[in-house]
Amino acid sequence: QVQLVESGGGLVQPGGSLRLSCAASGSIFSFNAMGWYRQAPGKERELVSSITSGGRTKYVDSVKGRFTISRDNAKNTVYLRMNSLKPEDTAVYCCTLTSFGIDYWGKGTLVTVSS
Repeated sequence: QVQLVESGGGLVQPGGSLRLSCAASGSIFSFNAMGWYRQAPGKERELVSSITSGGRTKYVDSVKGRFTISRDNAKNTVYLRMNSLKPEDTAVYCCTLTSFGIDYWGKGTLVTVSS
């Protein structure tokens, strides 16, 4: 079993920055992908960004150039640095880990971008 715990969410003004962290624990194998989904009120969940154990990254178009995903394999932790935040980035952000075709999810952390 794998447990994921997110941290770093909160209230930030437009144009501000936040860094989300997600620590994984449990039966974690070396080869896995980690990522961040988000779901805003009344909207479908979307994949914001992902990173493989080898460091290959993907981003949804709306965050390219503003968000940066990274990971520390020694700590089994993935980060999401979010700059130039916009009100439309407001959502619950959930961390995921995929290993051998199994998806694990964190409980999520709320990010609110508002003045």
